[in-house]
Amino acid sequence: MVKTKYQDVLELGQKLNIQDGKVEEADGKLKVWGTAATQYEKNLLWDKIKEIGGDSPSDIIADIKVADESVYARHTVVSGETLGKIAKHYYGDTMKYKEIFAANTDILKNPDLIYPDQELVIPNL
Repeated sequence: MVKTKYQDVLELGQKLNIQDGKVEEADGKLKVWGTAATQYEKNLLWDKIKEIGGDSPSDIIADIKVADESVYARHTVVSGETLGKIAKHYYGDTMKYKEIFAANTDILKNPDLIYPDQELVIPNL
């Protein structure tokens, strides 16, 4: 029953390719474990859990670890994106593009020139 309630969380975990994932249902609680690639992906899972169960859900126990804590996320540029749009997506603030640029000066020489298929580091702030 509770597994059905949180099915969207489990599907998101599959979509994000959560490693070492495990799900158990016992005593009316759902227990989930796994390792997300980045903090951003862990946050996506927690946001989905809270969307379904509220800010302090009592029917789910989640232990999500992060494989790469050195970055917030990794982002592959697609056509039409700017650093401002990418910053808005990850941080909710277009002006944080400066931090993304600074974290990627090894591949970016100008914040106005990014190209599809470049993989950018989205730094922890």
